[in-house]
Amino acid sequence: MIVTDTHTHLYSEAFEEDRGKMMQRALDAGVERFFIPAIDSTYTQSMLDLESDYPDNVFLMMGLHPTHVKENYKEELAHVEEWLAKKKFYAVGEIGVDLYWDKSFLKEQQEAFAYQIRLAKKYKLPIVIHCRDAFEEVFEVLEQEKGEDLFGIFHCFTGTLEQAHKAISYNMKLGIGGVATFKNGKIDKFLGEIDLKHIVLETDAPYLAPTPYRGKRNESAYIIKVLEKLSDIYGVSEEEIASITTENSKEIFGI
Repeated sequence: MIVTDTHTHLYSEAFEEDRGKMMQRALDAGVERFFIPAIDSTYTQSMLDLESDYPDNVFLMMGLHPTHVKENYKEELAHVEEWLAKKKFYAVGEIGVDLYWDKSFLKEQQEAFAYQIRLAKKYKLPIVIHCRDAFEEVFEVLEQEKGEDLFGIFHCFTGTLEQAHKAISYNMKLGIGGVATFKNGKIDKFLGEIDLKHIVLETDAPYLAPTPYRGKRNESAYIIKVLEKLSDIYGVSEEEIASITTENSKEIFGI
């Protein structure tokens, strides 16, 4: 059984003391494919080091996270563009809009989001979307940029059934993680109505640990708890969930 974690921040400082052991736990659990989203330029070297340590398992994205869109965002976008031009990446992400922490950079966040979508199209790459308290603002940009060359993953999907269908209409898979296991997570109530061909698994480690680890540091091995939950929701084996979602990830990332 091969499991794919389509979104995990393995370079995070949260893993500084036990990264090797954490990675081994994930590999032992059957998690063989790790897709690594970018945040900003300060993490690029850590990501490259991680790829160097696990060349057969770790696949990098390049992008500017919306919460890191600040006064210097054009310099950060130049960094993204520079790296996309000189090295193979598997997606542009994570990109999008986040209005949970700060609404003052909404215009710049949307501008950076659209700019990075166009970079993804240039390099024929998927996008990986971060959306928090900003569905309408994200959909506004996707509507402007929609087309056959726009595709990717709506990371950490926590919206309604209607918003799920809308995301899928823009050629997005839904990234499903720990929230699906929460008592008040809500998405577990309608997830079974969405065809598995639209679903990929993720952890967003070290964030959003699934039940029974909620509130603790998340790690990629815990994706098995998400797998178990989806097996329960869809009424199929864990092996089948792992197989379908891994195939879906290959369709998106091309590997």
